[in-house]
Amino acid sequence: MAQVINMPRLSDTMEEGVVAKWLVNVGDDVNEGDIIAEIETDKATMEFESFYEGTLLHIGINEGETAAVDTLLAIIGEKGEDISSLINNESEVNGQLDLVDQIKETEKEEAAIEVKDEKIPKTNTFQVINMPRLSDTMEEGVVAKWLVNVGDDVNEGDIIAEIETDKATMEFESFYEGTLLHIGINEGETAAVDTLLAIIGEKGADFQSEIENLEKKETQAVNSDENKSIEKETIDKQSDKDLKSEISNERILASPLAKKMAKEKNIDLKSVKGSGDNGRITKNDIENHIPNVNKPIISSSTENKVVNVVSGNESFEDIENSQMRKAIARRLKDSKFTAPHYYLNVEFNMDNAIAFRQQYNTLPDTKISFNDIVVKACAIALKQHPRVNSQWFEDKMRLNYHVHIGVAVGVPDGLVVPVVKFANEKSLTEIGFEVKDYANKSKEKKLKPDEMEGSTFTVSNLGMFGIQEFTSIINQPNSAILSVGSIVKKPVIKEDKVQIGNTMKLTLACDHRTVDGVTGSLFLETLKGYIENPVTMLV
Repeated sequence: MAQVINMPRLSDTMEEGVVAKWLVNVGDDVNEGDIIAEIETDKATMEFESFYEGTLLHIGINEGETAAVDTLLAIIGEKGEDISSLINNESEVNGQLDLVDQIKETEKEEAAIEVKDEKIPKTNTFQVINMPRLSDTMEEGVVAKWLVNVGDDVNEGDIIAEIETDKATMEFESFYEGTLLHIGINEGETAAVDTLLAIIGEKGADFQSEIENLEKKETQAVNSDENKSIEKETIDKQSDKDLKSEISNERILASPLAKKMAKEKNIDLKSVKGSGDNGRITKNDIENHIPNVNKPIISSSTENKVVNVVSGNESFEDIENSQMRKAIARRLKDSKFTAPHYYLNVEFNMDNAIAFRQQYNTLPDTKISFNDIVVKACAIALKQHPRVNSQWFEDKMRLNYHVHIGVAVGVPDGLVVPVVKFANEKSLTEIGFEVKDYANKSKEKKLKPDEMEGSTFTVSNLGMFGIQEFTSIINQPNSAILSVGSIVKKPVIKEDKVQIGNTMKLTLACDHRTVDGVTGSLFLETLKGYIENPVTMLV
């Protein structure tokens, strides 16, 4: 069945977009997750991936054309499928929209004529700002930081908050001018897209009724879901009469937020005493609730009864998964269970690399790491082994002749992979500076989306933590990832004599669909030449 793809809303303020480039043509096969187009929004040019699988049957917006959000972008379906009705329906809708726009414009012109020369009184207005959808896959976001406070004046274009999505932490700017009247989501809180984020307007504007309406709708939705859940769980246990009796007799009064917090903390609402009206349980009641953990266990015998009191408290902490952690879990699961991994282990002599680094770092304003040497060596070796620098698609294999190396960086929430682009063309000093800069940005959550995209190969180094050997999961769509261990001083054989030397273990994880064992081995052989003799990289 044909699937209609409309122009997506890639930012909260996006009203229209421009198709900067189509990456597929009509008649091409498309897999779920394939990047099919680059779309220019009011903020940036972003890659747009397909969520359907099939053949590209129709393109509704050509390259360079501008179209409103929800306009027909493309149609994907089965080859030969009749899509004329879908295209005709879209044309009719567009025609109706054009007519509506003309009527609205005429009304505006007539209104302007009527009020000409009249002074329009200032109105008491405000604007509701919702949690924006900052990426095509974003379902919820976290307010990492507010940069303004309630009562502050805000200008159009001011950065008012930093929002953590499933991909990165991004700055969010205001598209309205006025005073920040209300904050709906506090720092560190998670909320779904389109949840009330803030209200900006005139000082003294009456916006409380708007908040009450939104809370009322949320409460009704929560109560509706809870009632449905209660009915579903109970209907198999008793008759409709018993069901009605149980709901009426055991209903617990609690705010939606209190119910949510109780569920997260595994607290039985029946054990909580409410402080609100009619015994209603509030957020504070949940926060201040102390569970009864020391319950006596009574055992009896024929002669007497003994009371044993359990000592010690069981404790744990539930930490909600961040957007980054959810994205990492999804990507690693997809990689591990779709790409047939195999591993090649090697051990390189690092004596020359140690001497080379010491001498290189004597240059003014120069400080490179062993990781920089590995990245540079990989970049040069990949130019000679493009299959290791490849990507797998169901109908083709893409050999990349440019080298963009992703460098895995650990952060408190998980792992990010900034990309050193055209690494083979950069000096060791340039690579060292760029990797260090990306590491600092990663820890501050300041990486931009384009700084984490486009890798063709990945390096993961845990040597600085004393890890001697490990394996990694391939960072798709790459075909391989190199795991780098620590440098270890140990006995080695040189010229048939046992001497003290320095070695480093590396493990290459390969996707067997693109990289055969011989291919991966030849790459490591080339890599060994550069790492064991780094001066050859400068020739």
